[in-house]
Amino acid sequence: MSLRSVAVVVGNPKPRSRTYQAAHIVAERLAGRPADLDIDLTDVGAALLDWSDPGVAALVAAVQVSDLVVVASPTYKASYTGLVKLFLDRFAGGSLAGVTAVPMMLGGHWKHALAADLLLKPVLVELGATCPTAGLFLLETEFADGAVLDAWLERARIQVAATTSANATADRSGHA
Repeated sequence: MSLRSVAVVVGNPKPRSRTYQAAHIVAERLAGRPADLDIDLTDVGAALLDWSDPGVAALVAAVQVSDLVVVASPTYKASYTGLVKLFLDRFAGGSLAGVTAVPMMLGGHWKHALAADLLLKPVLVELGATCPTAGLFLLETEFADGAVLDAWLERARIQVAATTSANATADRSGHA
């Protein structure tokens, strides 16, 4: 799979968290190389509340031209974090058209396993992203490797390759 730009967006309030580490593992294993754009929303902080902040606008623009973006959050109160919500609120509906997105969440218990599909994926789709895979939920105790990640990657690689190829073709021709 030949991707021009791979991005990782992480909404854990803890800098360089397990969620951050897991998102980078997933992006690298999907793309075959490290992400080009690394957004740890803790680094952005209060700027997310300033709608005129040029730094946040630049991050939004960079995500909009990515081929693949992994959007990751820990599971907080059975959902994604406010940091993710604040960042995604910056995107207009449909503005992620042509971007393949992977919703990913980490949690402490399997009872939250559907959170990525039920809560994060619909927002990404509303913003126009193509989400070809099932949302990925990993236990925070076994995110770096294991049967769950391996099985998900086996299916997801094919799905992501198909959508990124289709998006690249649409970009070159001006239509799908």
